[in-house]
Order: sequence, then structure tokens, then C-alpha cells
Amino acid sequence: MKKRIILGALLALIAGLGLAAAQDMARETKSEVPELTAFHEIIYPIWHTAYPEKDTKSLRSYVPKINELAAKIYAAKLPGILREKDAVWKEGVAQLKKAVEAYNAAAAGKDDKVLLDAAEALHSRYEGLVRALNPVLKEMDEFHQLLYVFYHTYLPEKSYDKIRGDSAALVTKAEAVVKATLPQRLEAKGEAFKKAAAELLDASKALDAAGNAHDHAGMEAGVEKVHTKYQALQALFE
Repeated sequence: MKKRIILGALLALIAGLGLAAAQDMARETKSEVPELTAFHEIIYPIWHTAYPEKDTKSLRSYVPKINELAAKIYAAKLPGILREKDAVWKEGVAQLKKAVEAYNAAAAGKDDKVLLDAAEALHSRYEGLVRALNPVLKEMDEFHQLLYVFYHTYLPEKSYDKIRGDSAALVTKAEAVVKATLPQRLEAKGEAFKKAAAELLDASKALDAAGNAHDHAGMEAGVEKVHTKYQALQALFE
């Protein structure tokens, strides 16, 4: 009986560790900073109600909430999938902090025009930070989520079976990127996007072929090439 209890406890521990690892990976592959998303709770009433109505009394009352939510952004860490944007994030956070400090100073003063300008600047800095992190296309984001697992887990652990098992899905996601339509503001990059997306698809197909051939060296080189091609695609919009 004692052995059964111990075995049961071990199985429960293993299952728990597996669930925790899966949850960690889910967080690391999601292109979102929850603390930044939460800041919208205060930006919304500022920008959509108090600012257009020139309700400076409400704008002044928001200071504690602004500071509370902003402090969480200052301390936030990017998920793994966004770490390549660390420099942009830090610069954006620094600019947001300056805007928050300016808002605090304006709210403590008596010049309503200065306060309205500070509210506009705070909204602008917040929106800029959101745009800096958001993927250009959902199809690229979905591709990157899977590629992240290939590059940061499967490749370093030499998990060839997992590379082979998921490479077809990577091809499918690359095909979706090729078929995606750029937003109107980026139409000028259309030809360059088509070329880079086609190269990403070709690299993904080559990786899938290496997996089907059980070519370990080819799989390793293939993951590296897909990663390089994705970086080239992403660079078009930076």
C-alpha cells in the first residue's frame, strides 16, 4: 500500500511538472505583455471619455490608477517570443515613464491645457509601445509561435522526432503567411513581402523534407535556415 501511495505521488508530481512546463511554454510563445494590456483599463476612460469632454477633474482623479498600472509595466518582462524586441521595449517603456511623470506633474498643477496635452502624450506613448510589440500579421505571429519551439526547444535538445513530427505544421503556417494580405499602410512593401514569404515557405518545405528523410544534420541546418528567413521577413517591418 505504501509503495502504491509513493508511486501515485510521483506520478502526480510528474504530471504537475508536465503541466507547468506546458503553461510556461504557452506564456513564452504568446506575443503579449499582460501588464501592458492591463494599462488599457485606464487609457480607455482617459482617451475616450475624459479627454474629449475636457473633464479635467476626472483626469486628475486617474493619477493613482495610472501610477499603479504603469509601475507594473516598468517591472514587466517580455515573453521569450518577444525578447528580440527588448531594446525597442526598453526605449518605449522609458518614454512611457516620462509621459506618466509629465501627467503627474500636470495633474498636480492648475493649467488644464497642460493636463490635456499630457493626457494626449500618455495615450500616444502607450499606443506606440503596443504597436512596437504587436505582430504585423496574425499569420506571422502564428508561424513564429511554432518556430519559437523549434528553435529554442527542439533544436538545442536535438529532438529530431519532434522536429519531424511538427515540420508539416510549420509548412502549413508558412503557406498561410504567403497567402496573407498586408494592411493598407504597408502595401508599399508588398513585393518584398511576397519574396521573403516565398523564401520562408521554401525553407520550411526543405526542413520537412529533411525530417521525412530522417536527416538529422539536415534538420538542424533546416531549423536554422527557417529561423534566418523568418528574421528577414520580420525585418521588413522594423
